[in-house]
Parts: sequence; C-alpha cells; structure tokens
Amino acid sequence: MMMTTTRVAAAMEAAMEEATLDDVIRRLQEGGRSGKQVKLSEAEIRGLCVEGRKTFLSQPNLLRLRAPIKICGDIHGQFSDLIRIFDTGGYPPTTSYLFLGDYVDRGKQSLETICLLLAYKIKYPDRVSLLRGNHEDAKINRIYGFYDECKRRFNVRLWKTFTDSFNCLPVAALIEEKIFCMHGGLSPELNDPGEISDIERPTDIPDAGLLCDLLWADPDPHTKEWGESDRGVSCTFGPDKLIEFLEKNDLDLICRAHQVVEDGYEFFAQKRLVTLFSAPNYCGEFDNAGALLSVDRSLMCSFEILKPELSEDSNRVLKKVGRPFMILLGRNKTRTNRCLFFVPETKQIPKKSSV
Repeated sequence: MMMTTTRVAAAMEAAMEEATLDDVIRRLQEGGRSGKQVKLSEAEIRGLCVEGRKTFLSQPNLLRLRAPIKICGDIHGQFSDLIRIFDTGGYPPTTSYLFLGDYVDRGKQSLETICLLLAYKIKYPDRVSLLRGNHEDAKINRIYGFYDECKRRFNVRLWKTFTDSFNCLPVAALIEEKIFCMHGGLSPELNDPGEISDIERPTDIPDAGLLCDLLWADPDPHTKEWGESDRGVSCTFGPDKLIEFLEKNDLDLICRAHQVVEDGYEFFAQKRLVTLFSAPNYCGEFDNAGALLSVDRSLMCSFEILKPELSEDSNRVLKKVGRPFMILLGRNKTRTNRCLFFVPETKQIPKKSSV
C-alpha cells in the first residue's frame, strides 16, 4: 500500500536527520575532488529538495544581500568546477555566495551540483543565495539533460521533486541596494526592483512577461530600447534602457549570467552591466574561462578567473588583478564613484548565447 503524503514527508525529514547535512556535504566534496559520482540515497536527495523549497519560500523573491560576497554565473552540472570555485573563493559560511542560476543541464553531474548547493543553502541560508535560471524550469531541463540524468540514476519522480523546489527559487537580488542581480536581464514590464516581490511562488516560468524576461533577456549593443531576441523567447535591451533603469533606481551595476563569454566575464554599456559565466571549457566545446565576481565591503569589485584547460596546476585559479576602473555612480547626490573594478586589460570577444 502506498504511503500517505504525510508519511512520505516524515520519512524524508527522518532521512535528513539520519544522514546529517554535514555528512552529505562531506561526501559531495570528496566526490567532487575525485571526479566520481557521489552516492546519495533517493531519500537524502528528496530531503534536500523539500528542505530547500521551505528555505526558498521563507525568504523574499527579491533578496537583499550584504557585501562582502562572491557572485557566480552558470555552472551547468560541471561539479568539479564548482568544487574549484569553493576551493579558491572559500567555503561557506566563511565566504558568502550568490549564484545566478543554471545549475543543471549540459554537464555530466547536475545532480551533485544542485545537491551540494541545496545542502549549503539549507545549512547556511543567510550565507548562500541561489537565484533561478532559465534551466531551473521543467520545460527546459526536460530537454537539455537533467531529466535524463535523474531518470538514468534514479527515476522521473525525483525529477518532479526537483521541479517543485525550482519553482520556489527567488529570481533577483540587490547587493547593498546598488548591485542588481538576476540570471537574464531587464524587462519592459519592470519599473523598479521592488516589483519583483509581487511575483508569487511557487510558479512555472511563463513564455512571456516579467518573470520570463528576468531569466531570459539579453543585453545587445545594437538594440535601441527593446528588441526581438534571436532565442525566440523574451527580448533584448539596449544601452539606453539599461542606463535609464539604473539612473531611475539609483543603482550602480547590473550583474547577470546566461551567456557564454570567453574570459568568464564581459562588460556592457560602459561597464554598467557585467555578464558572468562560471563554467570553464563549457561542455568541452568552448575554450572559455570561468569567472567569479568578488565584491568587498566598500563595493570594490574584482574577478577571479578559472582557467579553461586542465594542467598540472589545474586546481589553481588565475586571479586577474589590474588597474582600478572608477566606473560606477555613487550612492549620494554628488555622484562620486562608489564602486571600483579591478580588471585586467582584455580583448572584447562576442558573447555566445547559452540556451
């Protein structure tokens, strides 16, 4: 006879108590360094999804975060690179992190990737923040690998449990009320960040509208105001609409992900927007680096670069530090610079869309 919903939930909670978060985290970390699949039970994974869902819903849809913090772009199931990120930037709770979405699909270890992030979110809810990407959507990860991984290693029911959790993820964050973060980009339906709090959860991602744009939109230097996206979904926005939005809301910077960029980061509109991508050698097909954006207490920003090619010192991260760029508007009426970027001189390379 099938267990009742209450008994199933109780069993999952008991599983999480028996196999503590610390033990789950330890096994995932060890597996990430070995490059092997990590053996977690279905009950443990379901417990992570259930507790993660509760944690997401206990916090607002628009997170308000404090610096210092490190920001990461797409991971896409590249679990060993996620471990490299933590080895370099520090582990929670010593270091605070904001992840911009797209944890699953494409890579070989989406399950390990999302399970470790969920475990950290549950254990350190105020030190690890996870935003929703366009791949945290059943319509997308049904096609691009996560569904197949869940089905191959467990069953379709587990994939549906992840979907229930993904539908509760927050979609944007403000760091010190100055750096506005999301996975995709701006929307013609968004006048100020506070409106994001009105988006109800749990929710599927619609085919159009504010939530869709926050997860799918792209900046485009050739677009004036708003344009049609080559993706066939959402829109593009030009430098004019970006600057207008920042000025109207007294913001300094937009930090987003969603596109493969050669150096792991790429600026747009006189460095008022930065795209981050944190999966080096993406899918084994792109010779791209990955990047983290480190924001210190004074909102000084710098990049840490994960090299794309494995070598004898593949676990080292090349930290690119160059001359400071005073690029952002200040938080006061005198418009003095509030944020600095420490970046190397790099060539500009066109972005490649990541579905």
